[in-house]
Amino acid sequence: MSHIAIIPGSLRKESYNRRLARAIAHLPSTEGHSFEVVEIGDLPLYDQDTDSHQPEPARRLKERIRAADGVIFVTPEYNRSIPGVLKNAIDHGSRPYGDSCWGGKAAGVLGVSPGISGTAMAQQHLRNVLVSLNMPPLQQPEVFLKWSDDLVDGDGRVGKDHHDLLDRWMKAFLAHVERHKDAEIPQFRQK
Repeated sequence: MSHIAIIPGSLRKESYNRRLARAIAHLPSTEGHSFEVVEIGDLPLYDQDTDSHQPEPARRLKERIRAADGVIFVTPEYNRSIPGVLKNAIDHGSRPYGDSCWGGKAAGVLGVSPGISGTAMAQQHLRNVLVSLNMPPLQQPEVFLKWSDDLVDGDGRVGKDHHDLLDRWMKAFLAHVERHKDAEIPQFRQK
């Protein structure tokens, strides 16, 4: 079975996306798989001057991603893109050049927002970044969620109205991880 890292793209303790990130790890399709929410709030702003001696939170992030078979990004949408804190984590994990923890990891992208279009723009921007990281993203199904108080119930589980949709997404994602888990993904390095 697979070990999956889940990265919430929001720092707020009870953000919609953090709540969703915790809840999806308990869907029926997750049985037998392990999930770890990877925190990114302690990362300093990325500074290329630290590439030769990365800060401890960046090293820890990279260890956790390297130990995972796949990564789920659960991102809010800020100003029609991904939050700076998520981009900062991605940058830390991809540096120094040639030492990225992301390459070849199967990726899934979800998000929830109070707005009608969910996180459609943020997800598209994140998918563009994933191409640069050499992370094969799950293409379909796409899920754009508008927050409602029944999305995550009082026990921290996906609510019944969204349960089947998110469980189908998770099944597709876990199959995607299995297809890519042992694949030889070439890593390219410019000289």
